[in-house]
Amino acid sequence: MPLFNLTGKRPTNLGVKNGKLAPTPTTPNCVHSQSDNPQYKIAPLPMVSISELKKVIESMERTTIIEQKEDYLYAEFQTKLMGYVDDVEFYLDNKENVIHVRSASRLGKSDLGLNRQRIEEIRAKLK
Repeated sequence: MPLFNLTGKRPTNLGVKNGKLAPTPTTPNCVHSQSDNPQYKIAPLPMVSISELKKVIESMERTTIIEQKEDYLYAEFQTKLMGYVDDVEFYLDNKENVIHVRSASRLGKSDLGLNRQRIEEIRAKLK
């Protein structure tokens, strides 16, 4: 049994409420396409189907799909070195014709830019 639990507990505030993903945490280890704060802001992804998005997610290492709906996908990504878990949500916004995204580390303060890097990798794979 490991000495430390680096996976943390799954958040209970995730999902889409009134067309919005959960707000960012107070720590600088998150990116969010619906945030007004430049520290967290990232461009939404181009519109694709959930099945296309799911294929990309499943092609990446250490991922687990937790929830899938017609317009929503929630996955957990585990870091290679220490096994930290990041919660990543995707919301297909048909009004704006984009996929909004929120990627946040469960534990720690800094993610060393990993959440932003991951979303940009997904963006590149969707092209």
